[in-house]
Amino acid sequence: MHYIRKKRIESGEKLKQQPCEFFFRLLPVDFADSMCKLLIYMIMFALIYDFMLQYKILKKWDVFPLLAKIIETLICLFTINTERNLKMTVNILAVGDVCGKTGIDFLYQNLSSIKKSKNIAFTVVNGENANIVGITPTQAENIFSAGADVITLGNHTWARWEIKEYLQSNNRILRPANFALCCPGMGHNTYQTPFGEIAVINLIGRFTLDSNTDNPFYVVDEILTSLRTKMVLVDMHAEATSEKAAMGYYLDGRVSAVWGTHTHVQTSDAGVLQKGTGFITDLGMTGPAISVLGIEPRQSIDKFLGEPPRRYETAEGPGKIECAVFTLDTETGRCLNVEAMRIQ
Repeated sequence: MHYIRKKRIESGEKLKQQPCEFFFRLLPVDFADSMCKLLIYMIMFALIYDFMLQYKILKKWDVFPLLAKIIETLICLFTINTERNLKMTVNILAVGDVCGKTGIDFLYQNLSSIKKSKNIAFTVVNGENANIVGITPTQAENIFSAGADVITLGNHTWARWEIKEYLQSNNRILRPANFALCCPGMGHNTYQTPFGEIAVINLIGRFTLDSNTDNPFYVVDEILTSLRTKMVLVDMHAEATSEKAAMGYYLDGRVSAVWGTHTHVQTSDAGVLQKGTGFITDLGMTGPAISVLGIEPRQSIDKFLGEPPRRYETAEGPGKIECAVFTLDTETGRCLNVEAMRIQ
């Protein structure tokens, strides 16, 4: 588990990227090592030049065109190596279901520092519980302001009907792709980024969710036939761990990453599957740390004791973020590493 000290956000401060932030976040980790190698090459050249002068193999005035050619070659090799490193890997952050005001506030206070510490280039946040049940346009905007690039949803998509028009007008918020075709919004989209195109697909499972949806396995097959990008991310919003795991193995080698959402409890199986797809059964939850899936514990206890049902009440107290970082190879789209995280 990783614990990142909470940063207070001053009133009115915005969490937008600075113009050069993306470039510096993508500098290769071996940048200093490359500079040392360049220095070693220059020392070797000086020694060889001294040797050639001593044995009259080279005249002093012949050195300048030779030196210029060697420096040009070294700069070319260094630039090619740096560009290759810049393109090689990118870190993707997937954040578990944001639950209630506590979840939104904690995300706003901490997402920026997480992205900075983990060199995150693209962030997907599941926001279907931002209003405990459903999400409003204002809450979606707050999640984007916190630093999300894409918001995915789930079985509570239509709990707040005002989200309907917002889904139609904003292609950065997705609802499950296997909803009926007449439903507003998009179930998947491809986004242009500095590191190339990346596609995000939102799916919903059918086991116990009582949703009138198409089979997510057939739907994702159809979507993948229309995609040309190598980097593809899938949020599988489902109740059953078996359905989420099955989807992971079904898409292994065909997409970059598959993660589960909905159950609000982070699983310990984060890893890369045999054919190169990053997977975790469930990301967990972003919301009250002392709660039953984000709800006041006493309310959940009363429900199991047989008390009459009532409107869900979000728990008070400290928050947490549960998420996972997927490291992708931008050339192949394959996942190289998965790290599950909990910050509180």
